[in-house]
Amino acid sequence: MGQKNKRVMVIVVRFAITGLLLFQLNGCATVPPGQLSEVTRASLGEQNTQRITLVASNYWFRPERIIVKVGVPVELSVRKKPGVIPHTFVIHAPEAGINVNVALSAKPEVINFVPQKVGSFEFYCDKPGLFESHREMGMAGVIEVTP
Repeated sequence: MGQKNKRVMVIVVRFAITGLLLFQLNGCATVPPGQLSEVTRASLGEQNTQRITLVASNYWFRPERIIVKVGVPVELSVRKKPGVIPHTFVIHAPEAGINVNVALSAKPEVINFVPQKVGSFEFYCDKPGLFESHREMGMAGVIEVTP
């Protein structure tokens, strides 16, 4: 095999390994054991504020379903587990007084809102994946606003 063919082969192998690593980072939807449908009712804290902590990772939110009361202030603390894959937390429900789009880090992001309408409102990560978006891979959940 000539020197030129060896260089081409090295480039092809490096490209294949890089592609495989990217596929592994973006393509495996790991859900923590026992966390397939975790529901959390907000706890009522000081100053009549509903408090919730939410954690994101590859490719899930925990809890997946949050229950809050309409008209009562909510303090939502959201963070992602440490890692290289970027994630966001998005809720687009302006009719309910909830409109959030934040990039997540290992440091908690505190989001405050007052739900104005009873109903179920989806939250999700809007980052694209290699073949599917994070949302399509299951990185979504619901905030249920009750009377």
